[in-house]
Amino acid sequence: MRTPLIDRRDFLKAAGAGFIAAMAPSAWARTLGTDAVFATAFVKRDGSYGAAVLSEAGKLLHAIDLPDRGHDVTFDPVSKRSVIFARQPGTFAVVFDHTGRAAPLTIASIPGRHFFGHGVFSVDGTLLYATENDFDNAAGVVGVYDAREKFKRVGEFPTYGMGPHELLLLGDGRTIAVANGGIETHPDYGRAELNIATMKPSYVLVDRITGDLIEKHELPPKLHQLSIRHMDADQSGTIWFGCQYRGPGTDSPLLVGRAARGKELQLLHMPQDVLSGFRNYIGSVAANPAAGTVAVSSPEGNSLAVIDAASGRILATSTLVEVCGVAPDGTSFMATTGTGEIVEAGGATRSEPDYVWDNHMLRIEQVA
Repeated sequence: MRTPLIDRRDFLKAAGAGFIAAMAPSAWARTLGTDAVFATAFVKRDGSYGAAVLSEAGKLLHAIDLPDRGHDVTFDPVSKRSVIFARQPGTFAVVFDHTGRAAPLTIASIPGRHFFGHGVFSVDGTLLYATENDFDNAAGVVGVYDAREKFKRVGEFPTYGMGPHELLLLGDGRTIAVANGGIETHPDYGRAELNIATMKPSYVLVDRITGDLIEKHELPPKLHQLSIRHMDADQSGTIWFGCQYRGPGTDSPLLVGRAARGKELQLLHMPQDVLSGFRNYIGSVAANPAAGTVAVSSPEGNSLAVIDAASGRILATSTLVEVCGVAPDGTSFMATTGTGEIVEAGGATRSEPDYVWDNHMLRIEQVA
């Protein structure tokens, strides 16, 4: 058993309760006052890294530098701050204030841990939770950071699996869902996957206050190489998840599924041409509660599909080279690609010549 990083009473008390170039507050007020914006990581064509804020029209509003490749962004509507996490096995996360009123802050992972690229705030914004790798023990953990104390790391709890990736805070404000990809990695070996023959992905629910396991669901043994990676919640609270298959390329397993509390995981049947178009890889999942739809993207298959959340029926598909980032916008979705394109909800496409976009995109509502 691992020794707790802090006294359990301190952790329960806490649970109850730079790389940035900041834009001037007046400029943010003009650009972010009424409309939603979108945050995403990028790689510049000169090889440098950063994160960008985009308008609903796909216009680049602001860019910040990062020391290495970023992955996903989370936002706290209470403090109006975002956090962008390093791509695994990165050891940094950057906190930035969209209004420009607070100084930026860099979070460094502790020795023996690295980030997996995803995190989420508690409802009151006091705590930040991040999926991390306890790599010497080949175990997934959720690191807990106190936003009131300059994001001091105040504890951790297990994810009850290996290779945790995306996590979500459910509607009760207490339960965290974690997608355990089931893949062992160690920074000594870069991004090499060390246990493909024995991997065991899972979807778990954990109590964020106590760290106790609430539910754990595994896929059937014949699908033990189907790594559960990304998730989002639809308007009913159902969790949609996307998978990446590490088995033979000649296989064609189902790649998108649904999870409901107290029920077994359900994989979604799709027309074969849609399923094969994903090339066994779902890169991002985004729900649009206002429209009752879910979008899944595949940069490997150059494919984006929109699903009716109620029936599971495929409503539309698009071919977009290296599409991955996707976020709800109105009754549709905005998407970004690894070739630098930004596809607006209405279908119009624009690009920023110096930028190619990374895996994920977050919609941020009226942050000013």
